[in-house]
Amino acid sequence: MSRRALLSGGLVVTTAALAGCQTVVGLPDQAELPDAEFDYAAAYAALPDGDFTWPAINYQNFDRQYWRQVVEYKTRERPGTIIVDPYNNFLYWTLGNKKALRYGIGVGRAGFAWSGEALIRVKREHPIWRPPQEMIARKPSLARYWEKGYPPGLKNPLGARAMDLWQGSTDTLFRIHGTNQPTSIGKNVSSGCIRMWQQDVIDLFNRVPLRTKVIVLEKDPNGGTQS
Repeated sequence: MSRRALLSGGLVVTTAALAGCQTVVGLPDQAELPDAEFDYAAAYAALPDGDFTWPAINYQNFDRQYWRQVVEYKTRERPGTIIVDPYNNFLYWTLGNKKALRYGIGVGRAGFAWSGEALIRVKREHPIWRPPQEMIARKPSLARYWEKGYPPGLKNPLGARAMDLWQGSTDTLFRIHGTNQPTSIGKNVSSGCIRMWQQDVIDLFNRVPLRTKVIVLEKDPNGGTQS
């Protein structure tokens, strides 16, 4: 693949061993998919990343359902689609063959305020964070971060990576991002959009290209979720 294609977020097809060969849509040189012998201790170990080292995750203290894993998942969406289920604290990256790579997430109020379809138009490594105006209204001391933003680093609320969702030319202000509060995964939290462990958001970031379709499910009146 050419450098130009890579910079434009081009797609490639790779092959991964998962109960036999399976075609996966995504970026080149992505990591192997988790399988029965996946090394979670290595996956969630402290992770050097440029000028920062993201702390290890005490993953064994969390319900195993929130660990990164391939699961059965039926959908009509094309492989390579991200489906966010904010009501069950899961993010799915569809693989085809009724499979998906599932991550545990934490969901802030913004995550419940928006549902629908969008595209990843911006991917940011070590993002700067600017607090939304409603958060500044609740905590005026954050106003100092509005102009220049909170710098990247271990305390940055967006964590290691951020993926910004757009509908056409409109920024939804909805983000998939890392978190400096790992215990918020699997929970509903007071702020933020879709939070992931730093190691997981980097893993997802390295798999999905720009213009990846993202579907955020809405609440089903019968108690489930629906697209």
